[in-house]
Parts: sequence; structure tokens; C-alpha cells
Amino acid sequence: MSVSSGTMEASLTQEILSSLGLANKTAAWGTLGTLRTFLSFSVDKDVQKLLKAITGQGVAHSTIVDVLTNRSREQRQLISRAFQERTKQDLLKSLQAALSGNLEKIVVALLQPAAQFDAQELRAALKASGSAEDVALEILATRAAPRLQECLAVYKRDFQVEAEEDIRAETNGILQDLLLALSKGGRERYSGVIDYSLEEQDVQALQQTGGSSMAGQWVLIFTQRSPEHLIRVFDQYRRCTGQELEDAVRNRFHGDAQRALLSLASIMRNTALYFAHKLHQALQETEPDFQVLMRILVSRSETDLLSIRAEFKRKFGKSLYSSLQGAGRGDCHSALLALCRAEDI
Repeated sequence: MSVSSGTMEASLTQEILSSLGLANKTAAWGTLGTLRTFLSFSVDKDVQKLLKAITGQGVAHSTIVDVLTNRSREQRQLISRAFQERTKQDLLKSLQAALSGNLEKIVVALLQPAAQFDAQELRAALKASGSAEDVALEILATRAAPRLQECLAVYKRDFQVEAEEDIRAETNGILQDLLLALSKGGRERYSGVIDYSLEEQDVQALQQTGGSSMAGQWVLIFTQRSPEHLIRVFDQYRRCTGQELEDAVRNRFHGDAQRALLSLASIMRNTALYFAHKLHQALQETEPDFQVLMRILVSRSETDLLSIRAEFKRKFGKSLYSSLQGAGRGDCHSALLALCRAEDI
């Protein structure tokens, strides 16, 4: 594949907007997320709806879900502040007292600032056995640099420890090196100019089969180079060696390091497809993995969930929405479906 990821992303964006009848009205959509600013937003009306839903005869779960899944995160923060001003009560704590189970979890995720949600997910991943190479890497590798730095600042504030310290305490080896490098947020941005010399240098470094610096070169290249550059490196590696880079990873690395490098390669090649695979895997469990579904749908709903949906249908032949429909029922399930949105893709 010789087309850069930037070109691929642009064409996919156009394809998605075309399928929605918005190809020539980008401003009308403005995002490849499924959630966008609610145009008829009235903070006072929403506060009253939520107050009634909590204090009325029986908790109106459907009203809570309808309001929170149809507002952008910024609008939800405005609702929270207005609720506090008008009622002298904390909206999040009020909803937590009224709800339970997975519905409570998704409501908390929707009401938290994005950085706080990411920080809590990162902390849980680092403290849980076997989650660092999956969830922690997902967060550190897919969040834009400003959001990542905000997440790490909240992490330190809320848990009184640097994320870097927890990474050092809970991981080791190449996985630790990858996570520490990613936490620096130092990935290069594509300037639009192809650096053929650096491309050749990186391909040669990845072909090294031994030596103490071999693993360090992989970590540096996978965590510092831009996705556009890495895709060209992957293509050139295949032309030079006759094998995909992922096959080399499987041959040279094992355990957490192998899984982490394969995930990073997947993210660099096509982030939306990476998330589509994770959603599909979560839905294939005997009991759908709610935590994975919630984390991805909440965190990507205002950035690229339309792209993820398109890749899901292209890869698995079934829409994400219909797959979610068959995975459960109830108010929590309705919230996930609302975040996904029922469209043709």
C-alpha cells in the first residue's frame, strides 16, 4: 500500500459524509463523531428534566439517558454547573445515588470531563493484571497530545502520583519502555514532506536481528514517528524483506511486548479499524464486555465513531448498531445504542 494514512483518512471521511448526504456540507456535521452540539440546547430545560427524572415518582431512567446521550460533553458540563447553581446539589452525585450497575457507570462516564474519564481508565488498567498492554496502550497511543497531557495532569491530581511512576511500578521490559515513551506525547507530526532518508534508516533499523539496541530502536520508531511516516516504513519493510512487519513482530517478540507492538502497528495503520476490531471482540464474548464497549463509545463519540462504524461494517459485514442491538437490553443498552446512533453505516 503506497497511499499515506492521511490520504486514506481523507477519502474515508468523504465516503462517510457522502453516505450521510453531507459530503458538501461539512460544517453541518463538523465531526466524524456521532455526537455533536445539540442545536436546540436549553440548559434550564435540561436541568428541569433531570431534576424531575431524579426526584419524581420512580427514577426516569429513559429521560436521563435521552438527555445525556444527546448532548456534547461540553453541554453536559454546562448542565452540571447549572444544576449545582440552581439546586445546590452535585448532579453527578445525585445521579449516582439514583442509579446503579452499568447504567450508573455510563452516566458517570458521560458526565465526567474527558481527561478525568481517561485518567480513571488508565489508572484501573495499570492496576489490573494483564490490562496495561491493552487499555493503557489504547489510551496513551490514541489520544491527541493536548488531551493526553490533560489526562496525565488529572491523573497526578486525583491519584497523587505521576502516571509514569505507576507505569514503572506495574510494568517491565519493552512494554514499560513503550508506555513511558507514549506518555511523553512526543510523536512527530507529519509536515507533508516525505523524508526518504529517514524512511530508509528506519527500515534498516527494524531489520536488525540482534544487539542490545534492537528493542530500543523498535520502541523509538513505533512511539516517535508520525503515522504517515510509519505506513511508508511498513510498506518499504515488506518490499525489502518479503514479509509484513507484523510477522516480524510475531517472530521476534513475545508476551506483552508482542501484543503491544501489534496493537501499535494496528493503530498506526488505521485507528478506526483498530477500534472496530476491539468492539467486535467485546461483542463476541459470552457476555458482551460492557467496559470495553462503554470506554470506546464514550471516548470516540465526538471524534471518529462514524469512521469506526464504517470500518466495522466493511470488515464484519454488519453494522455496529445492529450488532449492539443483539447484545442486550435495558436502559444501559439503550445508552450505548444512542451513542452509536442508528444510521446506514
